[in-house]
Amino acid sequence: MVTGQSWGRLTRARHEVLALHDRHAAIGFPPGITSLPHGNGRSYGDSALNDGGRLLATRGLDRFIAFDATTGVLDCEAGVLLGTIIEQVLPRGWFLPVTPGTQFVTVGGAIANDVHGKNHHRAGSFGRHVLDFTLLRSSGERLRCSPDENAGLFAATLGGLGLTGLLLTARLQLRRCPGPAIAGESLRFANLAEFFTRARASDRDWEYTVAWVDCLASGANLGRGLLLRGNHVATDTPPPAPRLTLGVPFDPPVSLVGPATLRAFNTAYAHRPGATGARLWHWQPFFYPLDGLRQWNRLYGPRGFYQYQCVLPMANAEDGLRELLRRIAASGEGSFLAVLKLFGDLPSPGLLSFARAGATLALDFPNRGDATLQLLDRLDAITRAAGGALYPAKDARMSAAMFRASFPALDRFLPHLDPAMSSSFWRRVQPPASSITVP
Repeated sequence: MVTGQSWGRLTRARHEVLALHDRHAAIGFPPGITSLPHGNGRSYGDSALNDGGRLLATRGLDRFIAFDATTGVLDCEAGVLLGTIIEQVLPRGWFLPVTPGTQFVTVGGAIANDVHGKNHHRAGSFGRHVLDFTLLRSSGERLRCSPDENAGLFAATLGGLGLTGLLLTARLQLRRCPGPAIAGESLRFANLAEFFTRARASDRDWEYTVAWVDCLASGANLGRGLLLRGNHVATDTPPPAPRLTLGVPFDPPVSLVGPATLRAFNTAYAHRPGATGARLWHWQPFFYPLDGLRQWNRLYGPRGFYQYQCVLPMANAEDGLRELLRRIAASGEGSFLAVLKLFGDLPSPGLLSFARAGATLALDFPNRGDATLQLLDRLDAITRAAGGALYPAKDARMSAAMFRASFPALDRFLPHLDPAMSSSFWRRVQPPASSITVP
């Protein structure tokens, strides 16, 4: 058995690990042990862990099968990293249609979590750009799934957290791109109301929009921050690509993120030179600012951190976010990675997809034990009262009741479960009474 850890460094689990390298090879599913596909391990909580079971490690399935440079259709194995795709297709005029906040995610992980990005208002979630995929079930069946073939299993697998089977290959529709540069600007907003005004106006003209929020601000400044917006552009001299040379080389004995450091960071970040105004970015720092600091999760010390990401429907978003930020500011706990974004109304084809029309807030909280868990429970209550949802890819502690409230299509998903697949997350959020046996 091998010990694994979540990206949030909260959860440890012991697994058997089966490393996969050949998509054509037969894979056995022995009785008495559950399996779970595992990509590059960037899930924050326990959705990619299977304590006491087996992980099917897919990073060895990392081959391009075919790419049509005329249509932008890419056929690849599930273990290919998103960053690798960009590096290969961008020189030929293409880019990912949707990308999350790190390039170190596999295609299989992007599908299993139906990830979203800064352009959700224009492109929706990752699953909207998946043409089809090959899924291996524990029965030994290899099924082609698409909106027209095995459509129910297709919808269950998008956002299905690896619980419907093992993704082997996927065909993706990429988008045209003129080059590696992003032109845009950063704008300061004074409070939450001004964020909504600026964000709605920006979404009409800009493909990518996202905001950083000072979660320690209160009173008239509640919800203040910086709004980033940008578009792909063609340039003769794009900015140079950064080198991934910085990193956190050791585990500090305590968290380096606390009230004092947060206030200092938030002030310095908001008022740093060049914090506002027009900018020209290389795609790497624009889409993946944290990837420039390797092993940044070590900053939170040996106890790790919780990431909390919720989405609130637009009708309740401003009031709900105001209450969430009030609670966080009053607690003294907070995050220098506080991200606010408006989702568009393009529906995902996935039954358990997180991204939906509304506003989403994502924050990191250093693990301080019961005090942190009590705060997160209070945030849950606000999110649930607003009709919102939590993101399983970021979660390490939501209840079964909160999970069910977050995903009203859960009952439609359950018949598509693969009986040999499970995860630590799934066992936590599914009480025994709701478990089923798939024939």
